[in-house]
Amino acid sequence: MANQIIFPINEISSYTPKWMIKARVTNKSPVRTFKRGAGEGKVFHIDLLDAMGGEIRASFFNECADAYVNVLQVGKCFVLGRGSVKIANRQYNSCNHKYELTFDNTSVLITEAGDDSSIEAQKFTITSLRSVLLKQLPARVDLCGVVTSFRPVMEVNAKDGSRQFVKRDITIADDTSTSMDVTLWGDTAKTEDSKLEGSPVIALKSVSVKEWNGGRSGSLLDSGTLQFKPTGTEAARIEAWWKEGGSTQSLQALSVSGSTGGGARARNARSCSLVEMRHAADNLVSDQPEHYSVVARLSLVQLTKQGEKQPLYYSACAEPKTGSTLLCNRRVDERGFCASCNLSGKTAIRLNMRCRFTDCEDGAWLTTFHEASEKVLGKSGDQLRDLETGEGGRDAVEGYIRSLYFGQPFQLVVRAKLDSYQGEMRSNVTCVDVIPLNRGEHGREMLKAIQQMCEK
Repeated sequence: MANQIIFPINEISSYTPKWMIKARVTNKSPVRTFKRGAGEGKVFHIDLLDAMGGEIRASFFNECADAYVNVLQVGKCFVLGRGSVKIANRQYNSCNHKYELTFDNTSVLITEAGDDSSIEAQKFTITSLRSVLLKQLPARVDLCGVVTSFRPVMEVNAKDGSRQFVKRDITIADDTSTSMDVTLWGDTAKTEDSKLEGSPVIALKSVSVKEWNGGRSGSLLDSGTLQFKPTGTEAARIEAWWKEGGSTQSLQALSVSGSTGGGARARNARSCSLVEMRHAADNLVSDQPEHYSVVARLSLVQLTKQGEKQPLYYSACAEPKTGSTLLCNRRVDERGFCASCNLSGKTAIRLNMRCRFTDCEDGAWLTTFHEASEKVLGKSGDQLRDLETGEGGRDAVEGYIRSLYFGQPFQLVVRAKLDSYQGEMRSNVTCVDVIPLNRGEHGREMLKAIQQMCEK
């Protein structure tokens, strides 16, 4: 070691055929097999970080993979040499380096270097969530934020039905008052619920951001990392923001939930005003539901009825339905007992509010279910309950809700369908999704409408 000249990772290129680096393994992929011609091969990858902050990916193939898969462990430091250098494949490589290393034979130099405190355990280049809104998609970013909500672990099938994947969706927010959904996969998705409870601050490395349902959502890649209690100025700043009032702020949501099919409904919904929506709903003749897309602002929430406080949420069964990954979601009693499942299991807070929305022509009262209510309030059901059971009580909840009146505009997805009520058929109109308004697109639509009126 004393006579070895260590080369900085940042200076590695195809013009430096002889190099030796000292780095920490920050991430490691499982071994996977592949077919090449008539034969098969195997490979695994590691991400390396040196004392000067340089990062690079190294791939180990075939015999080299067998020889070092158990040697190269995450968190340990090694000296590596005698590999080849090639241009990084951005489709699979998330490290911020133009090149990557390849080891495909056993005549390599890899020795353990002991722990080196000069090399960080992990390097994050944090992008704020508001900046994510401006990035050209698809993009890969490192994020830091507070976990504002999380969904249960679920299994999904590959498109060809050949494999099953485990996933979990979480929502994070940062001090730009912006939130985004991020999907966790595999072992990371199986993180215990207790670690995600209580709005912890986390850092996510190598999040792939793409367009989804008209919004932006993230996915933590296999090469990515989830870190709890991260250190650094960004994490400290975000934690302070959340504790000092960020938890009560209205958040701009970059993501549009796909769990209720809202994105598909929004694309197929008829764009109209509240007056046109009311008229169309009153004249329904088909048994099939109709969907409308309306731009409006929250003007009122029914907090009382005939002098009585109206409940804004209820406890629902969070146990999966038999033979399904979907949750039961039936209302439970005060003991947490679900009559449908016939057991007292996990419960979740579900919002259910009567909201009045207003546009430039009219207003309408709409029953607004859980997902839509969360987006209107910028809070999860658990957060609203915690606010009500906290020091301020119901007054704190009502004060917060009133502060949202006539705030930011929303694109509402409204469903109207015929229901039987006391033997009489009538239209039932509900708000099934709320989407952050794309002001640019909405402005262009209004200009087009004005132009059409002028041409008449």
